[in-house]
Amino acid sequence: ATVLMQALVQEGFRQTSMGLNSMAVRTGMEHAAADVVEALRGMATKISSIEEIKQVATISAESAEIGEKIAETIDKVGKDGVVTVEEGQSFGIETEFTEGMEFDKGYVSPYMVTNSERMEAEYKDAHILITDKKISSVKEILPLLEKVAQSGRKELVIIADDVEGEALTTFVINKLKGGFSVLAI
Repeated sequence: ATVLMQALVQEGFRQTSMGLNSMAVRTGMEHAAADVVEALRGMATKISSIEEIKQVATISAESAEIGEKIAETIDKVGKDGVVTVEEGQSFGIETEFTEGMEFDKGYVSPYMVTNSERMEAEYKDAHILITDKKISSVKEILPLLEKVAQSGRKELVIIADDVEGEALTTFVINKLKGGFSVLAI
């Protein structure tokens, strides 16, 4: 991709230095790119079997062992599963499978732990709030908290960009007093 981009930039400069309109050069490149994408889609072959996945992975990785491991992993997680590849510190190839969801970060405060031996927070049958916002005041979600409390459940899991300040303090104090319990992630 880098080599292709460099060639496009060089050719674009060459064309404009010869007096061509830079917008016309850009438009031409965009049309050519669309034609190339369409041609590639026409040549593409859908793969569906594990054997085909193994062949593509083996060629891409230049390793039969890695190709086999990738095919096994994709077979196990299914077409809707997520595969993450990381560089390890040991020799060899390792796979790890996680059921459900996995987050990069955990609970916001250690006071939210429900199992102190394993340092885990486990809630069953809790309401869940997912937001891309930062929550710093309880007032921001007070109507939701009231509805959760009215439902009879005493547990709420919040997955947010961040939970801080007065909101975090209130959630921790409620948990410590044995009241409404919030797990913020």
